[in-house]
Amino acid sequence: MADEEDRLKDEDLEESEDESSGSETDTDSEEEEDTGLTENQNRLLYLCDLHSDGGKKWMRKPALIVLIYEGIVANVFDFDYAPQSDLIENRRVWLNISQEGKSDIEFLREEELLAGLQKPTRSYKPVTCYQITKKGLGVVKKISRKDKEIVHEVTYMRGSRELLEAEWDGNDYWLQSKSGYRRKSTITDTEDVSYVSSAYVPQCLRYGGRPTLSNAHRAHESAVNTNQIRDNLDEVITLNSVSIIVAEYVPFGANQIVQLNNNVGSTERVQGGFISPDVDDNSGGTSMTDDHDLTSVDILDYTLTHHINFEAEIRFHEESGVVQVETFGVSLNAEGTCFYGMQVEAVMDRIKDNISLDHLARLLVDVQQDSSAIVDSIISEYQRELMQLIFLGDASNRNKVNLIIANEITPHLTAEEYMDKGEYENELKQVIGDTKAAYDISEHDTLIFGAYGLLVCGPNSRHHEPLLCAYLQFITIDIFVQNYFARMWILSADMETTNKVIEVSESDPTSLARIRYRICKLARDIIQLDEILGYLLEALEIIEIPPEPPEQAGRSLYERLEISGMRSQLVRRTTDLKKNIAGSQRYLDVLRERAHVVSEGKMFELNENLESNTRKMCELQEHNSNAAHSLQILQVMFAGMMAFDFLDRLTGDWTVVNRPWMKSLVENTMANNPFWFVISMLTWVVFTWITLKIFNVLNWRSNGIITIKQKMNKRIFVEKLRDLLKTKTNGHEERKYDLEKDIVKRTYEEKDPRDWGNSRPKVVIEYDERNQYLLEVTLYYNRRIASKNLAFNATELRDKLLGEFEALGIYDHEGEDHSADALAVDKRLAIEQRINAEEEEEEEGKDGEEGVEVGGEAGL
Repeated sequence: MADEEDRLKDEDLEESEDESSGSETDTDSEEEEDTGLTENQNRLLYLCDLHSDGGKKWMRKPALIVLIYEGIVANVFDFDYAPQSDLIENRRVWLNISQEGKSDIEFLREEELLAGLQKPTRSYKPVTCYQITKKGLGVVKKISRKDKEIVHEVTYMRGSRELLEAEWDGNDYWLQSKSGYRRKSTITDTEDVSYVSSAYVPQCLRYGGRPTLSNAHRAHESAVNTNQIRDNLDEVITLNSVSIIVAEYVPFGANQIVQLNNNVGSTERVQGGFISPDVDDNSGGTSMTDDHDLTSVDILDYTLTHHINFEAEIRFHEESGVVQVETFGVSLNAEGTCFYGMQVEAVMDRIKDNISLDHLARLLVDVQQDSSAIVDSIISEYQRELMQLIFLGDASNRNKVNLIIANEITPHLTAEEYMDKGEYENELKQVIGDTKAAYDISEHDTLIFGAYGLLVCGPNSRHHEPLLCAYLQFITIDIFVQNYFARMWILSADMETTNKVIEVSESDPTSLARIRYRICKLARDIIQLDEILGYLLEALEIIEIPPEPPEQAGRSLYERLEISGMRSQLVRRTTDLKKNIAGSQRYLDVLRERAHVVSEGKMFELNENLESNTRKMCELQEHNSNAAHSLQILQVMFAGMMAFDFLDRLTGDWTVVNRPWMKSLVENTMANNPFWFVISMLTWVVFTWITLKIFNVLNWRSNGIITIKQKMNKRIFVEKLRDLLKTKTNGHEERKYDLEKDIVKRTYEEKDPRDWGNSRPKVVIEYDERNQYLLEVTLYYNRRIASKNLAFNATELRDKLLGEFEALGIYDHEGEDHSADALAVDKRLAIEQRINAEEEEEEEGKDGEEGVEVGGEAGL
């Protein structure tokens, strides 16, 4: 950072010297320092220079896309942006991406002002990185101070020279500095537009039934003044009479189609109705409420085991000021292809014609998201699980293919002219992704291929619907297979991580439970992936390849779509996935065997401990035997004493009472006193009572011990634990060493009884010194010795002891965190839980603010 500030100071000094010379005007200076680039390209190059630290670092492409968007919002760049689906660390999200910005980045690379680097990532999708070149540094020196200062507004934290870097937290991008400043980027906040649509199902997918209904009479409703777009859009291409088909593949079979027909009421007298995604947990009850937005379904036609076509009217809640009359034509078939069709009646104030691609890009986001909500509401729970498996918990944001059919495109150019690497191509990328190729299939009809869709324009475009729908069937399977293959890599990574967990299981007491959980989840995933593969192979077998059309335009389109060769390619790829699944199953068997070995090792260790305890019990039994021998000797001695006492009572005994000098005293007190015998008996009884009383008291106290055993298995800082033990009374210490662990068992007694209710507890701590794990803590506390009003109960003792450990910071929470090694599905679930928690906190905060406002108004 210091080098960066010095470089900026030097540049500012040079510029100030140039300004102070007064030999040239500002205009002349700018002409002399012409970089040959546009204003946007100059600022973009300088932005890359700042974040690549003059060619010392590489800047990742996603972060650059975020900063470009922030620059557009801050009026630093004069670009357009549009929402586009992208994959960030295995999460598919919608980002506001500027195609013009991406085009300028590519131009800077072509001019060798930026260097590119492809780097693999943990998500198995390489990330592109950029770095300014020496040639680029030379150009940066010519960029005007004005442009640099404008870039500083979006690049630096306000009021400082700290760079703002884009960081991904699993759900959002944040701009943050090294000093801790942090703010959320709005790049993931897609914008809604008002529109009116009608259901659209291509005639080639219909099997009788009534025609779809039109909402053309409601087209005027979208002409509202309110919109959420934060950018001034530059419209270059417009379309007339637009139809949209969004398609995807969902694992289907004949049984799923039958169940789906039953779910939506196709076979009932009154077909269709409202559908809800919620599960009824009390289906035997009388009434219920459903607060979710509902979708109205109206059946068009169906066959019980092959297909269903229906209209779906979306009634989701929209933001204030946004009007969306949204009706889909949905066609689902047993091959698994799902078509969601829509005839665009109006977008904003454009009715039927002159539809902007900028508006259409935002409409497509809504169509993709809402179509996922529709189909997820009617398919089975089993199918939803399969989709969540493939898309790693992001099935609601899964990528689909867009087919856009328009009767006319303005301006009407040749296919080659649309691929200009400039404004036309950038505009097209907003709706179909990175453009691949464009063809003139006839004099008036044009076909343009994109990364996630295609655009067909011309007066005869709708005549090609059978070919286009057949192409969509294969391309949706192609997209699904790509996602399937990516999921296989993630599965392999999870299995490799499981193998590593098994390798360290000897030193980690918590590993066995995690290993069993992981293997169970992996087995379930592999079983479901194998089932999905069966659905794919079945679909490829039954999908029919349409014949080549007789007319010239049809033959040209047939040739460009390459439908005839797509099935064989997909079958080959699916067969390849079958080999991958078989390999994963074998690897899982190896993991099971290794987990079994770990379990046997734990059992062997347990048996060793049992054997050790048995040995100790045998030693104790030997001591008891010696004690029994001592007791036997005491019994013999006691028998002799009783015998001698008996003889003394018969024959008399020599004592001082038989001496002459004691005779008179004895006669007066014992010989002539009949109560002496009674006194002797009473003395015996008193001593017996005192002895039993002492015994009972001691026995009562010994039975008042509270024993608490707490299984810990927590990662700790051993040095801090040693510091704690130094403050305690030295007690018994036992150590056990083996190849993987150093087990220490330390016993101590608390010094100050006043801290424990006037009863000092004894604590036994068992820990693994080498691997730094606290294994078990045992506490013995005599509550009957403690003061009656100050004695602790079991819960208080446990909380006090563990609280002391926590206060001294002996727990290593970071070392105990295994989230980095969690399964990919569990990582996604953790992100979802964090998002839900944050949303709940925001809602509680809003409710609190509203309560304060209401209270303030009441006070006034």
